[in-house]
Amino acid sequence: MSNSADSPQGLPGEPAEPRRRFRAGPVRLLSAAVFALAGLIFVTSFNTAKGTNIRTDASLLKLSDLIQQRSRKNAELDQSTATVRGDVDALAQRDNGSTKAQDQQLAALKDAAGTERVVGKALSVTLNDAPPNATAAPGYPAPQPNDLVIHQQDLQAVVNALWQGGAQGIQVMDQRLISTSAVRCVGNTLILQGRVYSPPYKISAVGDPGKLRQALSDSRAIQNYQLYVKAYGLGWKVDEHKAMTLPGYSGTVDLHYAKPVG
Repeated sequence: MSNSADSPQGLPGEPAEPRRRFRAGPVRLLSAAVFALAGLIFVTSFNTAKGTNIRTDASLLKLSDLIQQRSRKNAELDQSTATVRGDVDALAQRDNGSTKAQDQQLAALKDAAGTERVVGKALSVTLNDAPPNATAAPGYPAPQPNDLVIHQQDLQAVVNALWQGGAQGIQVMDQRLISTSAVRCVGNTLILQGRVYSPPYKISAVGDPGKLRQALSDSRAIQNYQLYVKAYGLGWKVDEHKAMTLPGYSGTVDLHYAKPVG
């Protein structure tokens, strides 16, 4: 059955209306040219991206890549600084004209400054984000995104508690802490002394394991963290070590912001 719209016919006894022929006018020619140009752009874009999404192409340089690159560079500089400092110390010890009492005083200052290695019994604490599919334990509200990740305050709470427990030295990840060290988090990463780390975060302290563990238990901030461990599965692990060696701090000790008075 034919459609009257497809095959127009006149009334009986009247001549049928002639079909209109297509005639390309200036406007239609311009439209066709625009569509052709758009098609050419799409084809060129596809060839450039090689079938990938240009916006999310992993080959493009991202801010995170720059941060990781700078972190690796800082690690190399730290190693170079440690080597040079070792050479300087060796030369200074040959004949520095100091007395035995002065040498003992200098050694004590080095221990307090964190530039000398520390060996002894130790405790390590590992904190980690909750699993990707974490849900609330029975009786707890549904978690918010901030409930499932480690925050700067959590790391600071552990470090402060370990100092309170009499730690002789503390190391966060692979870096020894000194008096000017700042534990800072940006997003889901830790920035410590110019280097970037991702969870899990390990904090190690040389000292009396019993006193260190008690200091962790007494910390109100850590008690609050433990609630999130129970509710949403944040990582918390404490290990004791019969012997651990924390290397001395080998980076720069120059003050960039604070300056001594006088």
